[in-house]
Amino acid sequence: MKLINIGFGNMINADRIVVVVSPDSAPIKRLVQDCRERGTIVDASFGRKTRAVIITDSDHVILSYLTAETVANRVNGEGADTVLAGESNE
Repeated sequence: MKLINIGFGNMINADRIVVVVSPDSAPIKRLVQDCRERGTIVDASFGRKTRAVIITDSDHVILSYLTAETVANRVNGEGADTVLAGESNE
């Protein structure tokens, strides 16, 4: 299992990510609103502007203040904030 830091020490399982998108388009805004109503949204932006919407295979939507490009780089192993299960990042 590979954990990805999505900001403020919040980690998600990279294996569960389906897509990382920008929140600017109307369909994504509708998706986020629908998930708010269903209760399947996780707001990890801590009140900051949402710059990436992460959709998981369990139909949960995670909001992050990091850009979609930054999250994608971390998923691809190009970021320093990835942790493999059983390892310490210290």
